[in-house]
Amino acid sequence: MQFKDIVGHEELKKRLVQTIESGRVSHALLFTGSAGAGTLPLAIAYFQYLCCEHRAGGDSCGECPNCRQIAALAHPDLHLVFPVNKQGKKSGEVILSDEFLPAFRALFAERQGYFSPADWYDRLDLGKTLKGLITAREADTIIRKLSFKSFEADYKAMLIWLPETMNEEAANKILKILEEPWEKTLFLLVSEQPTRLLATILSRTQEVAVGRIGAEVLEQLARQEGVEDPVQARNMARLASGDLLELRHLMAGESDAQRHENFELFCQLMRLSYNDKHLELIGWAEEVAQLSREQQRALLRDAARLLRESFMLHAGIERISYLWGEELAFCRKFAPFVGPENVEPIVAQIETAAAQINQNGNPTIVFTHFALAVSKMIKHL
Repeated sequence: MQFKDIVGHEELKKRLVQTIESGRVSHALLFTGSAGAGTLPLAIAYFQYLCCEHRAGGDSCGECPNCRQIAALAHPDLHLVFPVNKQGKKSGEVILSDEFLPAFRALFAERQGYFSPADWYDRLDLGKTLKGLITAREADTIIRKLSFKSFEADYKAMLIWLPETMNEEAANKILKILEEPWEKTLFLLVSEQPTRLLATILSRTQEVAVGRIGAEVLEQLARQEGVEDPVQARNMARLASGDLLELRHLMAGESDAQRHENFELFCQLMRLSYNDKHLELIGWAEEVAQLSREQQRALLRDAARLLRESFMLHAGIERISYLWGEELAFCRKFAPFVGPENVEPIVAQIETAAAQINQNGNPTIVFTHFALAVSKMIKHL
């Protein structure tokens, strides 16, 4: 995985290269951001550049033995830990990342490093109820592996994908290593929800914040990958909100059904809120609580998007609004109810609900509070 393979983030790539060239290699880097922003491939590209035998021009060569093995996630000095689980697990059965390493490598190769936790859990066939975990036994394995000397490269690295899925015992064991790291040992943590990590772990890592990909970069990529209509490419890039995975879902039409369902739920919420149908709002919350966590997060993201677009219509700047069809028709009617007085408080409620869902809050309680809070803010302005 070379830096040139990663979409966008040109300035961030230069900063990462500079830290290595200047000899300022931190023992623990925390890459934060969404999977679609490229956090995982960036972490891999960083280690590949660090270990490359012939790096030049701000990138690894891609041809030396270290580069080839790291790109395939098969280097003996690159250790991988990620959340795992399986259906039908027996009581007391120990499940470790190494058992699923071939599947992880295959998914990484297929998606060029761009895949979400939901994609990984689908590959593990966990269904709607099971989620992946990093256990204390996994932490013991990490300690054992890192106690060995490096085999081929100057550095050895432990890459932990989604460290927020560690249980408390595992997190405390990892903390001890971060406090007293071995020489030439590098931790690469790749997190979507860093707020769920122990504060002591956060304090011992150097954060690499991976922001959203620029809309112009995604627009150009959409054109390169077959979207011929420039208006459609521009709209898709805006709707993707800086997320490469979402752009590809849009291009494949995979988000259409989910987006329509979210739109219907959003319309229902706003209509019930306007009419003060409190009992029906509780029923709405119970319906949403039955969705998967990923679907709930997607609903909240779409709700925030539709609110912001409605506010632009309210402000009279439809020319920069990226709505069409049924969404545009509804938001034109809804725009008078969203203005400077309430748009920020409603978005704040959305962000609070999203944070609580990310922290495994009870969805019935979360969405009941959310729906009733929003109902107080919807009125003709």
